[in-house]
Amino acid sequence: MPLVTSTEMFKKAYDGGYAIGAFNVNNMEIVQAITEACREEKAPVILQVSKGARAYANHTYLVKLVEAAVIECPEIPIVLHLDHGPDFETCKSCIDGGFTSVMIDASSKPFAENIEITKRVVEYAHDHGVVVEAELGTLAGIEDEVVVAEGHASYTRPEEVEEFVSKTGCDSLAIAIGTSHGAYKFKPGTKPQLRFDVLEEVSKRLPGFPIVLHGSSSVPQEYVDMINAHGGKMPGAIGVPEDQLRHAAELSVCKINIDSDLRLAMTGTIRAFFDAHPDKFDPREYLKPARANIKELVRHKLVDVLGCAGKA
Repeated sequence: MPLVTSTEMFKKAYDGGYAIGAFNVNNMEIVQAITEACREEKAPVILQVSKGARAYANHTYLVKLVEAAVIECPEIPIVLHLDHGPDFETCKSCIDGGFTSVMIDASSKPFAENIEITKRVVEYAHDHGVVVEAELGTLAGIEDEVVVAEGHASYTRPEEVEEFVSKTGCDSLAIAIGTSHGAYKFKPGTKPQLRFDVLEEVSKRLPGFPIVLHGSSSVPQEYVDMINAHGGKMPGAIGVPEDQLRHAAELSVCKINIDSDLRLAMTGTIRAFFDAHPDKFDPREYLKPARANIKELVRHKLVDVLGCAGKA
């Protein structure tokens, strides 16, 4: 099937009590690992491209990689989504360039300005058959070019969501309930806890409306340990507990973004490979096991965390 929007995907997820995995992609191996796992587990998927990924790999290369995945995995629905679009021009470029979904992130702007910017993107996107994700509230941490200091993060205010959605016409809404970008989400020794009270209040005010969680990587400790055991220095990298993500998926969260986990799996595997094989230099030899580990990690997320296996 051709690339799809997330509209039907989210409706089924909301009604079925599961979430769609939204995985950030930067190169061929990551695209292959994600889509092969989804094909084998019969899971729908959102492949995300950030502004930083477009700068790194080039818009055309990334679109063609995703189109190749569509050809190789015709039995699963695939969305091509812009993650954290910073402005109208970036969103327009992706809409014109073949994306089926875009995110406009004006969450750092005042409420009225966020509405104005988001509405402009929505109007253009809907005219071109593309859906739009918006954001209210800001997450701490670092993801590509999105940098928010911990002291400047803020939870979504449930009393604002109805006005925001009605005035912008956005198709899904990313909210801040305690997740954060990057691999260093929580301080060692603390108990990570998402604000489910905020999520539940938002859901009451927006019944049936798809909610999105960013900054939701769980930061698998086996890969943190692997990196540190082979020359890395990542003390205190802690992510969101997977049981809390599963609970969020059972509520109104229809899309959960996963990024750092894949990078950790790739980096840890490559570091371990070179320690074991210091004489090797062929990228195919170290990227192959890295791809395999990403695939198994994605499979785990689909089955045990998101609950979307078998939903294609």
